[in-house]
Formats: sequence, structure tokens, C-alpha cells
Amino acid sequence: MASLKETAKDFVPKQTNNIADLQSVSVELELAEETNVEFPYKFIVVGGERYRVPNSVISNIKAILEENANLKTFKVKKTGTGLNTEYTVIPLA
Repeated sequence: MASLKETAKDFVPKQTNNIADLQSVSVELELAEETNVEFPYKFIVVGGERYRVPNSVISNIKAILEENANLKTFKVKKTGTGLNTEYTVIPLA
């Protein structure tokens, strides 16, 4: 059994990647939802890793698709932190 000190030194908090970490995202990726956590979230899986997709990004993609139904890929720019985080969806192709 490890001591609290040893456990704390080796502790790496669970953190979900963010869609803004990706260079390009396909609109065809499957969207899943994690519900067995305190704060449920939607995510995509790329390269075996989960990337959280905020609702504001989904809303922006909807607006873009209404104007350009042929959208294939996009990227997301993230600014701010915490409650002041904003996402900008940038159409690529």
C-alpha cells in the first residue's frame, strides 16, 4: 500500500482533451456522450483519444452547415479559460 505522499507525487489528474487541440476535424466523426460523471459531456474519438465537444461548437457547426451543406472539415479555436472560454469554428473544406 502506498502512502499519501507517494500517491500524490505520482498523481496525474484525469483530463479530457478538447476538440480545439486538433488541427482538423471531420463533420462525419461519431459523437458520443459520457454520462457516468458529475458533469456529462459530448466527445469524439480520434486516434484512440477522447476530445470533448462543447455545445457551443455543435451550435456553430449547425449554423455553418445551414449555409454550406458541403462542409467536410473544420478546426476550432479556443480563447479564454474557465467560464470565459469561447470557441470559434473555422470551416476548412
